[in-house]
Amino acid sequence: MKNRFKFSAAIVSFVLCSSANASLITIETGFSAAGAQVDALAYQALVNSAVAIPSPGYGSTTVPVYDNIANHSLFPGGSFTDIAFKSTVDFYVSPADAGAWQIRAGVDFGHGGAIFVDGVAYDFKTNDMWWAGSYSDSSQYLSINSLTLAAGHHTLNLYGLEGCCDGFQQAQFRIGGSGDFVTFSADDNLSPVPEPETHAMLLVGLGLLFFSVRRKK
Repeated sequence: MKNRFKFSAAIVSFVLCSSANASLITIETGFSAAGAQVDALAYQALVNSAVAIPSPGYGSTTVPVYDNIANHSLFPGGSFTDIAFKSTVDFYVSPADAGAWQIRAGVDFGHGGAIFVDGVAYDFKTNDMWWAGSYSDSSQYLSINSLTLAAGHHTLNLYGLEGCCDGFQQAQFRIGGSGDFVTFSADDNLSPVPEPETHAMLLVGLGLLFFSVRRKK
């Protein structure tokens, strides 16, 4: 009976942790010496191909906060040159936060890049972008100034190409068009919805717990 109780408690704990306030941020990089692309879809296709091929000096990892992101600081022997970047931010919009959003990404993409939400391209630039920690020049970063998001799960993707010299990057959001921008992170209060299988595990755990209590009585 004790084992059943421990198992049930573990499942409940897992479900609660799965519902924690967090965005999941994944950074993938690969080798590419390609120049500027013709459109957002071309950036997406080229970068996806590049990051799918493992190469020394590049890699894939998750990060707790989308700030100070650079290939050379994330991966052992990380390259400063010829980098294809793919960033994926999985986040959840609550009913209270549904509506108007803005997203911006300060990047170092010497050969340009593109920004997508839920598979739709919203902005791309082919010029040398280096935001240098400032959003004062709109030609130097990627942005979505008018975005309507329904309640539910959403995915932000950034694709870019850097020839040199791998500067630090950032991605932020703002809800409702006012107030300060917030950096995507593991504690940005964008709560994910538990998957259906997670709900099923919770029900199984609670059922075992109920069964164990009844047997004890």
